[in-house]
Amino acid sequence: MIQHKLYLSFAVLGLLTLAGCGQQASGHNGHGKYAANQTLNWTEIQELSTSDLSKVTDTVSFTMLQNTQEGLYRLDAKGRPQPAIATHTRLSNGGKTYTFDLRHNARWSNGDPVTAQDFVYSWRRTLTPKTAAQMQSYLFPVVNAKAINAGKLPASTLGIHAQGKYRLVVNLTKPVAYWKTLLAWPLFYPENAKVVAKYGSRYGTSSARVVSDGPYQLTKWNGTGKTWTLAKNPHYWNHANVHLTAINYQVNESTTTSYNLFTAKKADETLLSGQQVKNNLNNPNFVKRLPTGTQRLDLNQKKVAALRNVKIRQALSAAINRQQLVKNVLQDGSVASSGLVPVGMGKNPKTGEDFSREAVVQSATAYDLARAKALLKQGYQATHTHQLHLTLSVGDVDATKQTAEFLQSSLEKLPGVKIAVKAVPYVQLINQQSAGNYQLTLSGAQSVMADPNEFLDNYLTHTSDNITGFTNAQFDRLMDQADNQDGNQPAVRWQKLVAAEKVLMTQQATIPLFQQAKSQLLRTTVKGIIYNPAGVPFDFTHAYMGQA
Repeated sequence: MIQHKLYLSFAVLGLLTLAGCGQQASGHNGHGKYAANQTLNWTEIQELSTSDLSKVTDTVSFTMLQNTQEGLYRLDAKGRPQPAIATHTRLSNGGKTYTFDLRHNARWSNGDPVTAQDFVYSWRRTLTPKTAAQMQSYLFPVVNAKAINAGKLPASTLGIHAQGKYRLVVNLTKPVAYWKTLLAWPLFYPENAKVVAKYGSRYGTSSARVVSDGPYQLTKWNGTGKTWTLAKNPHYWNHANVHLTAINYQVNESTTTSYNLFTAKKADETLLSGQQVKNNLNNPNFVKRLPTGTQRLDLNQKKVAALRNVKIRQALSAAINRQQLVKNVLQDGSVASSGLVPVGMGKNPKTGEDFSREAVVQSATAYDLARAKALLKQGYQATHTHQLHLTLSVGDVDATKQTAEFLQSSLEKLPGVKIAVKAVPYVQLINQQSAGNYQLTLSGAQSVMADPNEFLDNYLTHTSDNITGFTNAQFDRLMDQADNQDGNQPAVRWQKLVAAEKVLMTQQATIPLFQQAKSQLLRTTVKGIIYNPAGVPFDFTHAYMGQA
C-alpha cells in the first residue's frame, strides 16, 4: 500500500508542458537543427523548497531533482522506465529480489564515482526517523523499511545491499507491479554520503551545498530566491547528448507577469490562466496539458453523521454539473471527471483500455437535479434529517474559490441544504484535512506514477490518507489482493483495481469533480522535452533549442 500522495493546490498543479516531445536528439550536426544559443528561459509559480531529495514534497523541487540527479532508471516519452545508472536488471525470488548491475562511468559533479553504496545510503537515510522525510512510505515495499521508519529496527537491516561498488541487490516484501517505474522517481536516487556529512543540517539548503549525478547542476540558488539555473553537468555520464547549456528559472506567482515576459521574449514558456487560454487557442505556441492532477469534494463522515448515508452522498454528487463547472467557471481546458482515477493512470494490459473508461460508474458523476432531490429525500427519511447546513473548507487561491462558489450554488438547489464557504491558506487547509477538522473540503492530488492505486488507496479503512471516514470491507479486500497478492499477475491485478474503483463510486466515497488542465505557451523552437502527466512533469535531459 502506497501512502502520502503528492498533494497539490490549484497553484502548485501548474507545472507541466511538452512540445516537440521526443527521445534523445543526436549531437550538433551542423545542418541547422540547433540554435547557436542553447539557453532555455523557464517560468515557475512556486519557489524551490529544498534540493535534499529525502525531504522534497513539491513538484517544482522534484522537477529540479529529476534534471540534476539520476537513479537506476529514467522514464522515456511514453512513461516507460529505461536503464540509466542501472545497465542490467535481474529478477528472482518470485519477483521480490532485484539485482542491478550499475554503470562504471557515472560520476558526481565533484568527480566522485556513483556506486551501489550511494543508493544504500540514500534509502537508509530517507527511512531513518531523524531525517523527517515525508514521502518515505513509497519505500515501504522494501524489506524492513516500515519497521526502520518506525524506529523498531536499525537502518542496516534494510533490504538493500551493495555487492561491491557496482552491483546493488534489493529485496521486497512482495512483488510490486510498478517497481521499476517507481525507481525512476527522485526519492529513489542515490546520495553522496561524504557531501551530506560535510553540510549536515544545511545539506540541500542552497546550490552550493549539494552535488549532482544527473544531466544538470543546480546553480545560483541561495535557498530562498526566486531565480535559479540548471547548468549542464560536465561530469554526467551521458553529457555528450545533453544539448542545453543552461535552464534559467524565474518564479512569477501571477501568469500575467510570466505572460508578459513570454511576449517580450524574455521567457520561452508561461502557464496560462482561464481567459489567457481562450485568447491563445490559435497561437502556434499553445500547448494543452492534461496532467493526472484532480480535484474532488471529500465528505467527512466522522464529523457529519448524515454523510454516512449513501443516498445523501449520491444526492450531493448528482446536484453538480461538472460540464458547466469546467466550461463556464474554469475555462482552462480542464475535463469533467468520470470517476476518482483520472485519465492517463494506466491501460488494461490485455486490451489497452484506459482505466478511467473501463472503471466508470456513470451515475456517480452524472448531473441530474431531479434524481438528486429524490435521493436526498430518501436520505433525509433514513437519517431522520430535514436539512444539511455544512461548511466547505477550501484553499485561498482564486480558482479554488471560484469552484467553491459554484459548488455552493449547485448544492443549495437541494432542499434544506446550506453551504458556507471557508477559505484558508493552503498549508493550513492540508493540516485541517489531515486532522479531520472539516465537514466538506476540496482535495487535490497529483500522482507520483501512472498506477490507479495512487488514487484508490486514499480510501482504505486503515490508511492515514483516508480523511473521510469511509470504510468498505469489499473495497479493502480488493485492494489488499491487488497490492499484496497479484503483483506478478498484471491482468488479474487490473481487474481487482477496476472492481475497487466501481465499489468506491457506487458507494460515492467521494465526489470527483475534474481533471485539471494546465495549458501553456511554449516557444515552438523548444524541442525534445519529455513530459510525464502522471509523475514529475518535465525531463530536459535531451531538450534543445531549435532554429527559429
